[in-house]
Amino acid sequence: MQMLKLEEQQFLGEASCVLSEVVTRPSRSLTLDLVYREDPMVSGNPRRCGQLIVHAEECISSKTTTEMILKCSNLEYKDLFSRSDPFLLISKIVEVGVPIPVCKTEVLKNDHHPVWKPVFLSIQQVGSKENPLMIECFNFSSSGKHDLIGKVQKSLADLEKLHSSGEGEHLFLPTTAGHNYQNKELKSQIFVEKFSQSSRHTFLDYLTGGCELNFMVAIDFTASNGNPRLPDSLHYVDPSGRLNAYQRAIIEVGEVLQFYDSDKHFPAWGFGARPIDGPVSHCFNLNGSNNHCEVDGVQGIMIAYTSALYNVSLAGPTLFGPVISNAALIASQSLANGGRKYFVLLIITDGVVTDLQETKDAIVKASDLPLSILIVGVGGADFKEMEILDADKGDRLESSTGRVASRDIVQFIPFRDVQSGEISVVQALLAELPTQFLSYMRSRNIQPNM
Repeated sequence: MQMLKLEEQQFLGEASCVLSEVVTRPSRSLTLDLVYREDPMVSGNPRRCGQLIVHAEECISSKTTTEMILKCSNLEYKDLFSRSDPFLLISKIVEVGVPIPVCKTEVLKNDHHPVWKPVFLSIQQVGSKENPLMIECFNFSSSGKHDLIGKVQKSLADLEKLHSSGEGEHLFLPTTAGHNYQNKELKSQIFVEKFSQSSRHTFLDYLTGGCELNFMVAIDFTASNGNPRLPDSLHYVDPSGRLNAYQRAIIEVGEVLQFYDSDKHFPAWGFGARPIDGPVSHCFNLNGSNNHCEVDGVQGIMIAYTSALYNVSLAGPTLFGPVISNAALIASQSLANGGRKYFVLLIITDGVVTDLQETKDAIVKASDLPLSILIVGVGGADFKEMEILDADKGDRLESSTGRVASRDIVQFIPFRDVQSGEISVVQALLAELPTQFLSYMRSRNIQPNM
């Protein structure tokens, strides 16, 4: 196949959009104006030079889901005085870069012959049935530094053969011998107890059937952000138009999610500040209203945020419980009224949460509702404790009464981890959202209106 040399082609124009803008259209088609700028560095009205029609179609294979029950035998001891607490992490191997995690099992306590609950993988997640997957078995650690027990590389096709044969596959452990890397085969084995494939409704099926995602945002106004009027503050609004971390997170996430919401009326709150002539509030309406919390569109959030910086006094401490409870109340009211809506709360914060147990309680309670929580940590704080809230890093959350979250609804990222540009804020935050959405719909047997 001959590759075109772009420098030898005539440039006609360009257009841009986000995928959500296309897939939320009834026809899944979007017409964009092609524009041509004589000089990209010079501002001015670009010349229009035609139109581009973008159409999205879902592959039939993306509806195919594989259900597997995996078990291991003879896992090696990693803890000196107790048995291991194993879990599996399944990642897709890509040509360039590190493997991409696509699925994680629960943690099983003190078990050297674990049998995990069924895992579900779609062809869309793994690429194809022949695409290699890395299956890693870890010993859970509350510090977040989990010990690798062993791993194996297999495709879905390989795993299906393992199930058919009834045989196990030995795990291996990478070792260093001098300057060479070798794989040490272990006595530990992995078995596929169940392997079945079926066609299931996808995220796009629910969108086509009228389901919506409703965006909400909560912004940290605690004093640790620094004086907003000084350039070293995390809340500093640069006159040149350069966005601070709070503004970037709002725009990057909001501009994707806004198209899943028909009325684009977004609840927006602040927390950890003292409104004029009032006590410290841990959940106040960003628009300054005493009666309603909604603003119009992403631009409405940006305007309300900037205005709030000049109308509140930064204080503290950092409490998440009140804003999560408010978001959960809206989700529960919509559910009670028969609404086919799923809510997404974005929390942007600069510090470690002070009410950790209250936050856990609120999240566990909200795990039964149509709600996901995205948390972005900005600034240079140590966010280790925050990772406890994200079940990807370990076990499901447990409330003060011993109740365990019915599902994982939290995704946390430190903003500094995505500033290098290798992955965007949107990619890091929204990667799990379709899975969280589908886990809620399927657990309640909610079918799309097809």
